[in-house]
Amino acid sequence: MLHIVNSFSRMGEENAFAVLARATELQRQGKDIINLGIGQPDFQTPEHIVEAAIKALRDGHHGYTPATGILPLREAVAADLHKRFNVDVSPDLVMIVPGGKVTMHMAILMFGEPGVDILYPDPGFPIYRSMIEFTGANPIPVPIREENGFAFSAEETLSLITPKTRLLIINSPANPTGGVTPKSEIDKLVKGLAAFPDVAIMSDEIYGQMTYDGLQHQTLLAYPEIRDRLILLDGWSKTYAMTGWRMGYAIWPQKLYDAARKLAVNSYSCVNASAQFAGLAALTGPQDAVHAMVAEFDRRRKIVVEGLNALPGVRAATPKGAFYAFPNIAATGWKAKPLASALLEEAGVATIGGPDFGVHGEGYIRLSYANSAENIQKALGRMNEFLVTRKPD
Repeated sequence: MLHIVNSFSRMGEENAFAVLARATELQRQGKDIINLGIGQPDFQTPEHIVEAAIKALRDGHHGYTPATGILPLREAVAADLHKRFNVDVSPDLVMIVPGGKVTMHMAILMFGEPGVDILYPDPGFPIYRSMIEFTGANPIPVPIREENGFAFSAEETLSLITPKTRLLIINSPANPTGGVTPKSEIDKLVKGLAAFPDVAIMSDEIYGQMTYDGLQHQTLLAYPEIRDRLILLDGWSKTYAMTGWRMGYAIWPQKLYDAARKLAVNSYSCVNASAQFAGLAALTGPQDAVHAMVAEFDRRRKIVVEGLNALPGVRAATPKGAFYAFPNIAATGWKAKPLASALLEEAGVATIGGPDFGVHGEGYIRLSYANSAENIQKALGRMNEFLVTRKPD
């Protein structure tokens, strides 16, 4: 009998992929499914980015690259951050990684072990908690509340820090809620963190270029007082519709960078060479496609919010970022996961139940509006018919 280590029994997963698999199977059976479950842009990667990867392959970039990424790309990341936020970042602190999850994995592995606490947003991206539990650390949920506009509360977050706290994970704009934490609240958090100098911070800013209503993304890189313990997570997947390219980056504090490099060497060696040249073209080339995509998401966002709030028993806060809505469905009488399952199986609409994003997710479902406006309107019609005619189990 084979025996794998006990930590694997504590590892969770991302249920959006299970829903995607079930939706695909139903489609294979001939059923008409509208997928509002998976969190990836429904746009093609811009052509000039694709061409840059093809050119890199034709130019012979077929081998290993440095584990930290090619220098021109790290320089481009630093230049892009300076251009967008007026912050100085050394290319020597940039690490190119195969997707955003890798930075989560590295940061949580560095700080997680039995007997320590790691704070994470809840509802939040499910891999945070999964990886924390894998390391044996105690996952401490930071409640993300609808009444706060799905922004985190600095006061509540700081109140959860104890001498056992090693790492604080924050995410704004947020998955699954679409919440954006205002600068005033981030200011309070950073000020309060001065009392906890031994707590590292990982800021997941993968949706940083997807904000609406005139909001500007507030990066934690703008706070020099925490830069020596801040890990920034960002990448190309959402902004440039490059989910399948597996392209992310992190900014590490100097004292942690070499540990991250060693993890890269011990796991994936380096990121695909041609994909890095595609990432370089994305940052240095025209941004028209990004702006057009975000404008279209904004248009769909308004359709989604209006449509959800017209459904019986449903209320939906207006998301300020990303491409998700997180409507409150408590008044329908349904529990979240049974509702999501029934919507998929009976109404042909794929959504994700709120509990898949944490202990505070009951009473909500997540919809991605990374689908066409036509399909979104059709899905809302199906949801309305379902809720009018179908009683909770």
